Amino acid sequence: MTLPSSWVEIACDESGFSGSNLLDPLSPVLVHASTDLSLSEATDVVALLRSPPGGASEYKAGRLLRADQRPALEWFLATLRGRAHVHVIDKTEFVAARVLDLFAEEPSYGAGTSLGRDHSAAGHALRSHPELLAAFVDLARTKRLRWVDRDAIDRFVAAMPADVPALRGLTRARVERVMGRLVDGDPAFPPPLEPLVPALAETLLFWSARARSVAVVHDEQSALTPGRVAGLAAYLAQAVSPSPAPLRSFRQVDSRDDARVQVADLLAGVARRRLSHRADK
Repeated sequence: MTLPSSWVEIACDESGFSGSNLLDPLSPVLVHASTDLSLSEATDVVALLRSPPGGASEYKAGRLLRADQRPALEWFLATLRGRAHVHVIDKTEFVAARVLDLFAEEPSYGAGTSLGRDHSAAGHALRSHPELLAAFVDLARTKRLRWVDRDAIDRFVAAMPADVPALRGLTRARVERVMGRLVDGDPAFPPPLEPLVPALAETLLFWSARARSVAVVHDEQSALTPGRVAGLAAYLAQAVSPSPAPLRSFRQVDSRDDARVQVADLLAGVARRRLSHRADK
């Protein structure tokens, strides 16, 4: 099927998702990959990679990165050239920026994206304060909270450094107010510990290029709830107006049932493992 030029359908998956355990040194990055291959094209790619036919239901990145699979890897990457996109999030930098997004300005779904404020300099400074980042992660785990954890606030405030100008005016009262809104489920607030949300935003901005809308088929992810996807879609539509709204539709599928998502999963896994290998050198 030929899609109209006003919109494009992509399939997405990630590698490196670790829930709220964002400071795990063994999983430093999250990679979000996407491709615009058709279902038939993706099915052909998966069929050519799987050998012999009838083997494992999914061909994983670890196998593709084996030394004896180098020709298959090169063929796979060449096939996807111009048909795929990879977005990488350094999870420690994400946490550092989230401290500033949440407490130094009014949070929005633009946080952590190219549409939000650039916190790279201050975020870099916060990397040298792991105790603050750990206290923030503990504080921001609000999923099951029904009230503000004041002990967690105390630990966060006590860990605030004096050498980061962006945090000098931050008061305990401000932290309490923001956390109160988070616990109450303020819909204007993006989830503070879900890097998949800004990763999806950047993927949509890439494929839409402010000229078309994007239909997304995504591997099942509990982080991408209907409410969060709707909040992100509304923010992006307003941010790029009068260009077409970046998100046309969003549905989640089991990757085993969609070859396009399997291809995206392979690409994400290859990219993450290559990044991790470089970091270890």
